Amino acid sequence: MKTAILYTPLFLEHRPGRRHPESPKRLEAIMAYVRRSGILNSESCVLVEPKRQSLEDVLLVHDEEYVRFIERRCRMGGGPVDMGDTFVSPRSFDVAVRAVGASITAVDMVLEGSCRNAFVLCRPPGHHAGVDYACGFCLFNNVASATMHLLRRRGLRRVLIVDLDAHHGNGTQEIFYRTGDVLYVSLHQNPQTFPGAGFSWQVGEGDGEGYTVNIPLPQSTGDTVYLTALEWIVEPIAKQYRPEFILASVGLDVHHRDPIGRLGLTAWGQLAAIKKVLRLAEELCSGRFVAVLEGGYNLKFVAMMVTADISAMAGLTPKLWDTQPLNLHAIKAKGWKVLKEVRKIQSAYWSL
Repeated sequence: MKTAILYTPLFLEHRPGRRHPESPKRLEAIMAYVRRSGILNSESCVLVEPKRQSLEDVLLVHDEEYVRFIERRCRMGGGPVDMGDTFVSPRSFDVAVRAVGASITAVDMVLEGSCRNAFVLCRPPGHHAGVDYACGFCLFNNVASATMHLLRRRGLRRVLIVDLDAHHGNGTQEIFYRTGDVLYVSLHQNPQTFPGAGFSWQVGEGDGEGYTVNIPLPQSTGDTVYLTALEWIVEPIAKQYRPEFILASVGLDVHHRDPIGRLGLTAWGQLAAIKKVLRLAEELCSGRFVAVLEGGYNLKFVAMMVTADISAMAGLTPKLWDTQPLNLHAIKAKGWKVLKEVRKIQSAYWSL
């Protein structure tokens, strides 16, 4: 079976502003690199244009009054929809609804066996969007919507979301904070400045206690500590949870040359992280895996890294180049301290 790449030119029609980092240029660069790489000419990848666009899909997660607010704002010509950095343009509502539909189409394709796995190349991103608010460039929560679709419509009972963006997915955490039907795991930079959620002591509430795993890492963490976090914490917890499906919020802003992210990973480190999650999917849920694009704002590296991730998903040999960032020993020491703290907290719920 092939790896599906879900993309439509409609995703370019969300225009938050000429100087805004979440620009259509991100997807233009990615698609240009994907096409130049030749992976679309292989027998391992297929480009799929998602057509699904249903308000009912968005309402699986989001409050109707909020959804109508975004729609009205767009119809009136656009503008800010939060108190800071999230803006819409006239077509943003249609684009955001289609992004949700693309994410749901992807999980259906994988679940029904029409593709091996899938990468959703959509805009706007989604993991900061909550039930009734926009945040951090995000309007509707794509990964959360696809997850809710799996639970409510497809009858799954255990879904794992691995958030690999440089910033904590506060919206996704909030949506599933009180349920054990979803295990939400996030590796992110210190969230104190933004988004103000994702601290190690936030583990879920009620029926969801123990099903939120936050790994807040210091700036310039680098590959070694990041990949060790996956090995020491994420992998053993996932194996005990035994998900029926794995979704990943993939942010390329983890890279050391990203203008917004501060985690300091190399392109090789980011690819290694994706490969670890892929192996978990192969071992635990018959390879059921969907990646959804979140952040990443260095156009050169975003394009190359996404193409490498898709190549790995398709069983092809990724092509990468990079420079090695400087990682001070003191920063690594802080990272090890965080991992030990998270393991201690999570040991109340999982065998670590």
